[in-house]
Amino acid sequence: MRDSLRNLWFVILCSSFFVQGMKAQETPEVDLGGALRFNYNLSSWKPEQKKRGGDFGYDMFRINAMAAYRGIYVNAEYRHYSEGFGGGMLKQGWFGYKFNEEEEIQLGLTQVPFAIQQYNSHNWFFNLGYYMGLEDDHDMGIKFIHNSENWEYHIAYFKNAEELRFGDVSAVSASRYSYDVAGNNKEVHQGNLKFLYKWGENLKSQVGVSGQYGGLYNINTKKTGNHHALAVHYEADYKLWNLKSEAILVSHNPKNEKGVSEEIIVMAAYGAPYEVASDFNLYTIAVSRDLPVNWGPVSNLQFYNDFGYMQKREGSFEDSFMNVTGVLITAGNLYTYVDYAAGYNHSWLGGNFVDDFAAGNPDAKWEARFNINFGYYF
Repeated sequence: MRDSLRNLWFVILCSSFFVQGMKAQETPEVDLGGALRFNYNLSSWKPEQKKRGGDFGYDMFRINAMAAYRGIYVNAEYRHYSEGFGGGMLKQGWFGYKFNEEEEIQLGLTQVPFAIQQYNSHNWFFNLGYYMGLEDDHDMGIKFIHNSENWEYHIAYFKNAEELRFGDVSAVSASRYSYDVAGNNKEVHQGNLKFLYKWGENLKSQVGVSGQYGGLYNINTKKTGNHHALAVHYEADYKLWNLKSEAILVSHNPKNEKGVSEEIIVMAAYGAPYEVASDFNLYTIAVSRDLPVNWGPVSNLQFYNDFGYMQKREGSFEDSFMNVTGVLITAGNLYTYVDYAAGYNHSWLGGNFVDDFAAGNPDAKWEARFNINFGYYF
Protein backbone atom coordinates (compact mmCIF):
# COMPACT_ATOMS: atom_id res chain seq x y z
CA MET A 1 0.00 0.00 0.00
CA ARG A 2 2.76 2.44 0.93
CA ASP A 3 4.60 1.70 -2.35
CA SER A 4 1.39 2.35 -4.33
CA LEU A 5 0.84 5.68 -2.59
CA ARG A 6 4.46 6.70 -3.22
CA ASN A 7 4.14 5.85 -6.92
CA LEU A 8 0.81 7.72 -7.18
CA TRP A 9 2.36 10.79 -5.54
CA PHE A 10 5.24 10.66 -8.01
CA VAL A 11 2.85 10.50 -11.03
CA ILE A 12 0.78 13.41 -9.68
CA LEU A 13 3.90 15.54 -9.24
CA CYS A 14 5.07 14.77 -12.78
CA SER A 15 1.65 15.55 -14.26
CA SER A 16 1.43 18.83 -12.37
CA PHE A 17 4.88 19.76 -13.57
CA PHE A 18 3.97 19.34 -17.24
CA VAL A 19 0.63 21.14 -16.92
CA GLN A 20 2.34 24.12 -15.27
CA GLY A 21 4.86 24.24 -18.11
CA MET A 22 2.37 24.97 -20.87
CA LYS A 23 2.98 28.71 -20.78
CA ALA A 24 4.75 31.51 -22.61
CA GLN A 25 7.81 31.42 -24.86
CA GLU A 26 6.66 30.91 -28.45
CA THR A 27 10.21 30.86 -29.90
CA PRO A 28 12.29 27.72 -29.39
CA GLU A 29 15.83 28.16 -28.04
CA VAL A 30 18.67 25.67 -28.53
CA ASP A 31 22.25 25.82 -27.23
CA LEU A 32 24.87 23.14 -27.95
CA GLY A 33 28.30 22.79 -26.38
CA GLY A 34 30.77 20.21 -25.22
CA ALA A 35 34.34 19.42 -24.32
CA LEU A 36 37.33 17.38 -25.44
CA ARG A 37 39.87 16.26 -22.84
CA PHE A 38 43.23 14.49 -22.88
CA ASN A 39 45.11 13.20 -19.88
CA TYR A 40 48.74 12.60 -18.87
CA ASN A 41 49.49 10.63 -15.72
CA LEU A 42 52.49 9.19 -13.89
CA SER A 43 51.70 6.85 -10.98
CA SER A 44 53.98 5.86 -8.11
CA TRP A 45 52.62 2.29 -7.94
CA LYS A 46 53.12 1.45 -11.66
CA PRO A 47 56.82 0.57 -12.20
CA GLU A 48 56.53 -0.13 -15.94
CA GLN A 49 54.63 3.09 -16.52
CA LYS A 50 57.34 5.03 -14.70
CA LYS A 51 60.01 3.45 -16.92
CA ARG A 52 58.29 4.77 -20.04
CA GLY A 53 57.70 8.23 -18.52
CA GLY A 54 53.97 7.98 -17.86
CA ASP A 55 51.05 7.74 -20.29
CA PHE A 56 49.34 10.45 -22.37
CA GLY A 57 46.04 9.73 -24.07
CA TYR A 58 42.33 10.25 -24.59
CA ASP A 59 40.19 11.07 -21.56
CA MET A 60 36.71 12.14 -22.57
CA PHE A 61 34.51 13.79 -25.20
CA ARG A 62 31.16 15.22 -24.21
CA ILE A 63 28.15 16.94 -25.75
CA ASN A 64 25.94 19.38 -23.82
CA ALA A 65 22.48 20.30 -25.06
CA MET A 66 20.15 22.92 -23.62
CA ALA A 67 16.81 23.85 -25.16
CA ALA A 68 13.65 25.70 -24.15
CA TYR A 69 10.16 26.08 -25.61
CA ARG A 70 6.85 27.23 -24.10
CA GLY A 71 8.34 27.44 -20.64
CA ILE A 72 9.75 23.91 -20.55
CA TYR A 73 13.51 23.51 -20.85
CA VAL A 74 15.89 20.57 -21.08
CA ASN A 75 19.47 20.17 -19.90
CA ALA A 76 21.44 17.10 -20.99
CA GLU A 77 25.07 16.02 -20.96
CA TYR A 78 26.37 12.86 -22.63
CA ARG A 79 29.96 11.75 -22.08
CA HIS A 80 32.13 9.19 -23.83
CA TYR A 81 35.16 8.15 -21.80
CA SER A 82 38.06 5.93 -22.79
CA GLU A 83 37.39 2.20 -22.72
CA GLY A 84 39.15 1.77 -19.37
CA PHE A 85 36.76 4.25 -17.72
CA GLY A 86 33.43 2.84 -18.85
CA GLY A 87 32.86 4.21 -22.36
CA GLY A 88 29.67 6.16 -23.07
CA MET A 89 27.29 7.38 -20.36
CA LEU A 90 24.68 10.04 -19.67
CA LYS A 91 25.92 12.27 -16.86
CA GLN A 92 22.70 14.23 -16.53
CA GLY A 93 19.49 14.85 -18.42
CA TRP A 94 16.41 16.57 -17.08
CA PHE A 95 13.38 18.68 -17.95
CA GLY A 96 12.81 21.89 -16.03
CA TYR A 97 10.34 24.68 -15.44
CA LYS A 98 10.88 28.00 -13.64
CA PHE A 99 7.86 29.29 -11.75
CA ASN A 100 9.64 32.61 -11.14
CA GLU A 101 13.15 33.96 -10.58
CA GLU A 102 13.53 32.06 -7.32
CA GLU A 103 11.75 28.73 -7.81
CA GLU A 104 12.05 25.89 -10.29
CA ILE A 105 11.38 22.19 -10.69
CA GLN A 106 13.47 19.53 -12.43
CA LEU A 107 12.48 16.04 -13.57
CA GLY A 108 14.79 13.28 -14.82
CA LEU A 109 18.43 12.41 -14.19
CA THR A 110 19.21 15.40 -11.98
CA GLN A 111 21.83 16.24 -9.38
CA VAL A 112 21.07 14.96 -5.88
CA PRO A 113 20.82 17.98 -3.53
CA PHE A 114 23.33 17.03 -0.87
CA ALA A 115 26.14 19.04 0.74
CA ILE A 116 28.23 21.56 -1.27
CA GLN A 117 27.32 21.85 -4.94
CA GLN A 118 28.06 21.75 -7.75
CA TYR A 119 31.42 20.38 -6.56
CA ASN A 120 33.00 20.02 -3.13
CA SER A 121 36.46 20.28 -4.68
CA HIS A 122 38.66 22.32 -7.00
CA ASN A 123 40.77 19.61 -8.65
CA TRP A 124 40.24 17.15 -11.51
CA PHE A 125 39.95 14.14 -9.15
CA PHE A 126 37.09 15.61 -7.03
CA ASN A 127 37.24 15.13 -3.24
CA LEU A 128 36.99 11.84 -1.35
CA GLY A 129 33.19 11.90 -1.06
CA TYR A 130 32.75 11.57 -4.83
CA TYR A 131 33.96 7.97 -4.63
CA MET A 132 31.12 7.11 -2.21
CA GLY A 133 28.37 8.86 -4.20
CA LEU A 134 28.39 12.02 -2.07
CA GLU A 135 29.66 14.60 -4.58
CA ASP A 136 28.11 15.43 -7.97
CA ASP A 137 25.73 12.48 -7.74
CA HIS A 138 22.82 12.26 -10.21
CA ASP A 139 19.73 10.07 -9.81
CA MET A 140 16.30 9.62 -11.43
CA GLY A 141 13.61 11.70 -9.80
CA ILE A 142 12.02 15.08 -9.28
CA LYS A 143 13.44 18.11 -7.43
CA PHE A 144 12.09 21.48 -6.30
CA ILE A 145 14.53 24.37 -5.75
CA HIS A 146 13.97 27.68 -3.97
CA ASN A 147 16.91 30.09 -4.23
CA SER A 148 16.55 33.60 -2.84
CA GLU A 149 19.07 36.17 -1.62
CA ASN A 150 19.58 34.66 1.83
CA TRP A 151 17.78 31.33 1.80
CA GLU A 152 18.05 28.31 -0.44
CA TYR A 153 16.35 24.96 -0.05
CA HIS A 154 15.94 21.81 -2.15
CA ILE A 155 13.26 19.12 -1.78
CA ALA A 156 13.65 15.99 -3.89
CA TYR A 157 12.36 12.47 -4.42
CA PHE A 158 14.38 9.91 -6.39
CA LYS A 159 12.69 6.75 -7.59
CA ASN A 160 16.08 5.11 -8.14
CA ALA A 161 19.61 5.70 -9.44
CA GLU A 162 20.32 5.51 -13.19
CA GLU A 163 18.60 2.36 -14.49
CA LEU A 164 20.21 1.01 -17.66
CA ARG A 165 19.17 -2.67 -17.82
CA PHE A 166 15.45 -2.70 -16.87
CA GLY A 167 15.40 -6.41 -16.09
CA ASP A 168 13.25 -7.87 -13.34
CA VAL A 169 16.26 -8.82 -11.19
CA SER A 170 19.08 -7.06 -13.07
CA ALA A 171 22.02 -5.74 -11.08
CA VAL A 172 22.98 -2.09 -11.43
CA SER A 173 25.20 -1.40 -14.45
CA ALA A 174 28.68 -0.03 -13.72
CA SER A 175 28.69 2.08 -16.91
CA ARG A 176 27.70 5.25 -15.09
CA TYR A 177 29.14 8.63 -14.12
CA SER A 178 27.82 8.79 -10.56
CA TYR A 179 28.77 6.31 -7.87
CA ASP A 180 25.70 4.40 -6.64
CA VAL A 181 25.02 1.27 -4.62
CA ALA A 182 25.39 -1.76 -6.89
CA GLY A 183 25.94 -5.51 -6.62
CA ASN A 184 22.83 -7.24 -5.23
CA ASN A 185 21.35 -4.02 -3.81
CA LYS A 186 19.58 -1.14 -5.55
CA GLU A 187 18.79 2.37 -4.30
CA VAL A 188 15.00 2.98 -4.24
CA HIS A 189 12.60 5.67 -3.00
CA GLN A 190 15.12 8.20 -1.73
CA GLY A 191 14.12 11.53 -0.22
CA ASN A 192 16.44 14.55 0.07
CA LEU A 193 16.25 17.83 1.96
CA LYS A 194 18.87 20.58 1.81
CA PHE A 195 18.82 24.01 3.47
CA LEU A 196 21.30 26.88 3.05
CA TYR A 197 21.61 30.28 4.68
CA LYS A 198 23.74 32.81 2.78
CA TRP A 199 25.09 36.15 3.96
CA GLY A 200 27.94 38.65 3.64
CA GLU A 201 29.40 40.99 1.05
CA ASN A 202 33.20 41.12 1.49
CA LEU A 203 33.18 37.68 3.08
CA LYS A 204 30.45 35.72 1.31
CA SER A 205 29.37 32.73 3.37
CA GLN A 206 26.84 29.96 3.17
CA VAL A 207 26.18 27.39 5.86
CA GLY A 208 23.90 24.45 5.36
CA VAL A 209 22.55 21.11 6.44
CA SER A 210 21.59 18.23 4.15
CA GLY A 211 19.85 14.93 4.76
CA GLN A 212 18.84 11.93 2.70
CA TYR A 213 17.02 8.68 3.43
CA GLY A 214 16.14 5.84 1.10
CA GLY A 215 15.69 2.14 0.60
CA LEU A 216 18.11 -0.59 -0.48
CA TYR A 217 16.27 -3.32 -2.36
CA ASN A 218 18.13 -6.65 -2.44
CA ILE A 219 17.45 -8.60 -5.63
CA ASN A 220 18.31 -11.93 -3.97
CA THR A 221 16.42 -11.71 -0.66
CA LYS A 222 13.62 -9.50 -2.09
CA LYS A 223 13.86 -7.45 1.11
CA THR A 224 14.38 -3.70 1.44
CA GLY A 225 16.94 -2.28 3.81
CA ASN A 226 17.76 1.42 4.12
CA HIS A 227 20.50 4.00 3.87
CA HIS A 228 20.80 7.52 5.19
CA ALA A 229 23.25 10.40 5.42
CA LEU A 230 23.43 13.72 7.25
CA ALA A 231 25.82 16.56 6.41
CA VAL A 232 26.73 19.98 7.74
CA HIS A 233 28.70 22.19 5.37
CA TYR A 234 30.17 25.66 5.08
CA GLU A 235 31.52 27.52 2.05
CA ALA A 236 33.12 30.97 1.96
CA ASP A 237 34.50 33.36 -0.65
CA TYR A 238 36.82 36.19 0.35
CA LYS A 239 38.41 38.22 -2.43
CA LEU A 240 40.37 35.61 -4.43
CA TRP A 241 40.02 32.84 -1.82
CA ASN A 242 37.50 30.01 -1.61
CA LEU A 243 36.91 27.56 1.25
CA LYS A 244 34.75 24.42 1.19
CA SER A 245 34.26 22.25 4.30
CA GLU A 246 31.97 19.33 5.14
CA ALA A 247 31.27 16.75 7.86
CA ILE A 248 29.06 13.80 6.84
CA LEU A 249 27.64 10.80 8.71
CA VAL A 250 26.66 7.85 6.49
CA SER A 251 24.97 4.50 7.22
CA HIS A 252 23.84 1.65 4.97
CA ASN A 253 21.69 -1.19 6.30
CA PRO A 254 21.21 -3.76 3.52
CA LYS A 255 19.11 -6.93 3.86
CA ASN A 256 21.63 -9.35 2.37
CA GLU A 257 21.35 -13.12 2.09
CA LYS A 258 22.80 -15.26 4.86
CA GLY A 259 26.59 -15.32 4.86
CA VAL A 260 27.02 -11.98 3.04
CA SER A 261 28.48 -9.26 5.25
CA GLU A 262 26.29 -6.26 5.94
CA GLU A 263 29.35 -4.22 6.97
CA ILE A 264 30.18 -3.79 3.26
CA ILE A 265 28.24 -2.46 0.30
CA VAL A 266 29.22 -2.50 -3.37
CA MET A 267 29.33 0.74 -5.35
CA ALA A 268 30.01 1.18 -9.06
CA ALA A 269 30.87 3.79 -11.70
CA TYR A 270 33.26 4.23 -14.63
CA GLY A 271 32.80 0.61 -15.69
CA ALA A 272 33.93 -1.13 -12.45
CA PRO A 273 32.49 -1.97 -8.99
CA TYR A 274 34.29 -1.93 -5.64
CA GLU A 275 33.53 -2.38 -1.95
CA VAL A 276 32.79 0.47 0.48
CA ALA A 277 32.29 0.35 4.25
CA SER A 278 28.57 0.43 5.08
CA ASP A 279 28.99 2.96 7.91
CA PHE A 280 31.48 5.81 7.99
CA ASN A 281 32.08 9.46 8.78
CA LEU A 282 33.58 11.72 6.14
CA TYR A 283 35.44 14.99 6.74
CA THR A 284 36.69 17.23 3.94
CA ILE A 285 38.28 20.66 3.60
CA ALA A 286 39.27 22.35 0.35
CA VAL A 287 40.97 25.72 -0.17
CA SER A 288 41.77 27.63 -3.36
CA ARG A 289 43.28 30.97 -4.32
CA ASP A 290 43.01 32.67 -7.72
CA LEU A 291 45.93 34.55 -9.24
CA PRO A 292 44.89 36.63 -12.27
CA VAL A 293 47.70 36.92 -14.85
CA ASN A 294 48.21 38.28 -18.33
CA TRP A 295 50.45 35.74 -20.04
CA GLY A 296 49.29 35.66 -23.62
CA PRO A 297 46.14 33.48 -23.63
CA VAL A 298 46.56 32.60 -19.91
CA SER A 299 44.27 34.75 -17.75
CA ASN A 300 44.15 32.98 -14.38
CA LEU A 301 45.93 30.48 -12.16
CA GLN A 302 43.92 28.84 -9.38
CA PHE A 303 46.04 27.14 -6.73
CA TYR A 304 44.31 24.66 -4.42
CA ASN A 305 44.61 21.93 -1.85
CA ASP A 306 41.71 19.50 -1.27
CA PHE A 307 41.77 17.02 1.63
CA GLY A 308 39.43 14.18 2.61
CA TYR A 309 39.32 11.70 5.51
CA MET A 310 37.04 8.64 5.61
CA GLN A 311 36.62 7.34 9.18
CA LYS A 312 35.13 3.83 9.00
CA ARG A 313 32.97 2.83 11.96
CA GLU A 314 33.82 -0.87 11.74
CA GLY A 315 36.78 -1.17 14.11
CA SER A 316 38.68 -3.76 12.04
CA PHE A 317 38.65 -1.58 8.89
CA GLU A 318 41.50 0.77 7.98
CA ASP A 319 40.57 4.41 7.34
CA SER A 320 41.07 6.08 3.94
CA PHE A 321 42.64 9.44 3.07
CA MET A 322 43.04 11.61 0.00
CA ASN A 323 44.89 14.88 -0.65
CA VAL A 324 45.22 16.75 -3.94
CA THR A 325 47.50 19.75 -4.46
CA GLY A 326 47.44 21.50 -7.80
CA VAL A 327 46.75 24.43 -10.06
CA LEU A 328 44.08 25.12 -12.67
CA ILE A 329 45.40 27.11 -15.65
CA THR A 330 42.80 29.08 -17.61
CA ALA A 331 43.68 30.03 -21.20
CA GLY A 332 40.61 31.07 -23.16
CA ASN A 333 38.42 27.96 -23.38
CA LEU A 334 41.32 25.65 -22.53
CA TYR A 335 41.38 24.56 -18.87
CA THR A 336 44.40 22.59 -17.67
CA TYR A 337 44.48 20.84 -14.28
CA VAL A 338 47.97 20.05 -12.96
CA ASP A 339 47.48 17.79 -9.92
CA TYR A 340 49.56 15.83 -7.45
CA ALA A 341 47.01 13.42 -5.98
CA ALA A 342 47.98 11.27 -2.99
CA GLY A 343 45.91 8.51 -1.41
CA TYR A 344 46.02 6.03 1.46
CA ASN A 345 43.74 3.00 1.15
CA HIS A 346 42.26 4.67 -1.92
CA SER A 347 41.01 2.49 -4.78
CA TRP A 348 41.99 4.94 -7.52
CA LEU A 349 45.32 5.92 -5.97
CA GLY A 350 47.56 2.92 -5.59
CA GLY A 351 45.36 0.45 -3.77
CA ASN A 352 44.16 -2.98 -4.85
CA PHE A 353 40.93 -1.27 -6.02
CA VAL A 354 38.56 -3.95 -4.71
CA ASP A 355 38.28 -3.21 -0.96
CA ASP A 356 40.37 -0.12 -0.16
CA PHE A 357 37.27 1.87 0.82
CA ALA A 358 36.02 -1.08 2.90
CA ALA A 359 38.37 -3.30 4.93
CA GLY A 360 41.47 -1.61 3.54
CA ASN A 361 45.02 -2.73 4.14
CA PRO A 362 46.80 -2.12 7.49
CA ASP A 363 50.14 -2.32 5.64
CA ALA A 364 49.16 0.20 2.98
CA LYS A 365 51.36 3.18 2.25
CA TRP A 366 50.64 6.51 0.67
CA GLU A 367 50.73 6.40 -3.13
CA ALA A 368 50.60 9.33 -5.53
CA ARG A 369 49.70 10.19 -9.10
CA PHE A 370 50.99 13.21 -11.00
CA ASN A 371 48.26 14.15 -13.46
CA ILE A 372 47.76 16.78 -16.15
CA ASN A 373 44.32 17.08 -17.73
CA PHE A 374 43.86 19.28 -20.82
CA GLY A 375 40.24 20.19 -21.55
CA TYR A 376 38.83 22.47 -24.25
CA TYR A 377 35.25 23.49 -23.41
CA PHE A 378 33.02 24.96 -26.10
